[in-house]
Amino acid sequence: MVGENFEGEPWDLKKHGVEKLDLLHLTKVIDLKKQVKPDEKDKLKFKFAEAGTYLLSMQSDNSYVELEAEKFNEYLKEAGLDNVLEARTQNNTLDKPSKEFYSRHVKLLVQAGPKTDDTYKKKLGYRIEIIPNQNPYLLKSGDYLQCLVLFDGKPSAHQLVKVWNKIGNTTFLQNAYTENDGTLKFPISSKGPWMVSTVKMIPSEKPGADWQSLWSSLVFGIE
Repeated sequence: MVGENFEGEPWDLKKHGVEKLDLLHLTKVIDLKKQVKPDEKDKLKFKFAEAGTYLLSMQSDNSYVELEAEKFNEYLKEAGLDNVLEARTQNNTLDKPSKEFYSRHVKLLVQAGPKTDDTYKKKLGYRIEIIPNQNPYLLKSGDYLQCLVLFDGKPSAHQLVKVWNKIGNTTFLQNAYTENDGTLKFPISSKGPWMVSTVKMIPSEKPGADWQSLWSSLVFGIE
């Protein structure tokens, strides 16, 4: 699914494909990319053979989108991309449409059985990446979780991060900025599904677009 508030819409894999899809557990890496079925509602099924913490990681291909000036500026404000807004202001291009490449870098932590391990903290080397400093499946409501945001392998300071948690049919959102060392800390206020997400936008490094955005998310559950 693509979107916010744990709702969104089904991802059209014919238009925006999967570059890499791996399941990690301790030292094991299982390539699941060939198991993705773009034409079926249930696009991927996998049965865990042993207890432990698993990390499902996905990197999309680089897709292209054009947005009208007003919609692009609103998108920049909502995503906290002040650097891009400032660049457009200085270049007198706030009234011009935008051409953008974008890619997604997704992590889903799954706990199978009661036995936990350190798989949660694996560094994958994505250009944009969110790494939890504790195993979320050892936390309970009332605890705090600290995460590290990396861009090109380095801590990303003062980056807007959105923290989502769903209670019943209602989704709650916390906005936070990373510290100088790229970390942020937030309270685990309830049980249920949680998502930490952020987006980084830089001038396009390839011809054909003005900007390159990189989307990252980390999803887990609290029992």
